[in-house]
Amino acid sequence: MNTVTRPRILVVGAGFAGVECVRRLERKLSPDEADVTLVTPFAYQLYLPLLPQVASGVLTPQSIAVSLRRSKKYRTRIIPGGAIGVDLKSKVCVIRTITDRIIDEPYDYIVLAPGSITRTFDIPGLTDHAFGMKTLAEAAYVRDHVISQLDLADASQDPAERASRLQFVVVGGGYAGTETAACLQRLTHAAVKRYPRLDPGLIKWHLIDIAPKLMPELGDKLGSSAQEILRRRGIEVSLGTSIAKAGPEEVTFTDGRVIPTRTLIWTAGVVASPLIATLGAETVRGRLAVTASMNLSGHDGVFALGDAAAVPDEAKVEDGAVCPPTAQHAMRQGKHVADNVIAALRDQPLRPYVHKDLGLVVDLGGKDAVSKPLGIELRGVPAQAVARGYHWQALRTGVAKTRVMTNWVLNALAGDDFVRTGFQARKPAKLKDFEYTDSYLKPEQVRAHVDGSARQEL
Repeated sequence: MNTVTRPRILVVGAGFAGVECVRRLERKLSPDEADVTLVTPFAYQLYLPLLPQVASGVLTPQSIAVSLRRSKKYRTRIIPGGAIGVDLKSKVCVIRTITDRIIDEPYDYIVLAPGSITRTFDIPGLTDHAFGMKTLAEAAYVRDHVISQLDLADASQDPAERASRLQFVVVGGGYAGTETAACLQRLTHAAVKRYPRLDPGLIKWHLIDIAPKLMPELGDKLGSSAQEILRRRGIEVSLGTSIAKAGPEEVTFTDGRVIPTRTLIWTAGVVASPLIATLGAETVRGRLAVTASMNLSGHDGVFALGDAAAVPDEAKVEDGAVCPPTAQHAMRQGKHVADNVIAALRDQPLRPYVHKDLGLVVDLGGKDAVSKPLGIELRGVPAQAVARGYHWQALRTGVAKTRVMTNWVLNALAGDDFVRTGFQARKPAKLKDFEYTDSYLKPEQVRAHVDGSARQEL
């Protein structure tokens, strides 16, 4: 075969699902069997579950940014940008590169793994004043911001300003929010010892969630244990509560409380990437409706998985159950969808995805953790060993594993450091500045763009 006639496989997204798919395709396809292209703004896979430890300084940012180019066998072409629309009829993906150039990428098979974005609501001031915890840049920025609040409070002569800078609010009682609050509270608790002018009693952390329970997936006992650990550390946990409005110097809760604060961290869930809406196809709560084989019915060569797809959970007995948006499922779906793409390429039958959840781990920093591997409830050091062991083995390369283990050991022996990088000190870094939700096209805009490009070529 020559290059022109080889089938073109386009993978959108370099998260757990997309990277595992690409790696499997490279291993199982011969170089002359198909061309593989990956669309991603960054040439690394982000190990998202460890972001709170980057924000707290336990891990360095590069430790959890696993390069896609380290493998000597890597042959996938990378387009540095993000997909902003897909025309299923013409089999064209519209991409905005990191230089804001719009290009059309044709495909024969497409794997949609664009992941998710932070779920927000129509709350006054939320996107203007809240920080997110979804990207590496956000985690690094939040760390700088939290430490800067200590610096500014220490320098201030105004008691009101000092009090507002030393109060921190995290919204979201899931894994991301709970671990973020726990890890950052440990950071401020350790850092305040270096600020003799600050009263440690002024530092207050609030974790709030509209749900009646903290991390309900863990069960009542482990959820209560996690809540008790947080409260013992001085974190105020408020359930059945959310944000009514957010301002630059205060946050109003739905129960009427007004908290003076300069730090609002929003981790209240995720929704599928807006890319899915550009297809004009059926969705389930915003996620693309696919079959158990992760292909889109009625469209040959279109597959979707991960956070952006409602993949039927064949391991559960209840009707309509879909796989949760977790790294555990995404990694396994990535390998499985690669096998199905290869099967479609070779005119072989597709296989349904089936995986039973292996459990959950929550790292609360230090010796505190709660874990539920294979249904076994663990707390304290055993839970911490399981949590870190799971994350460590899930890292894709030996270099990443070495960096993370070295960081953990160094932090355990030498403690925290409280250095601000200042890289983004004078640039906005709120939710609206990282999500880029206004970049995506509407289905009719995708169609018009592709038609216009085709006419220009003629």
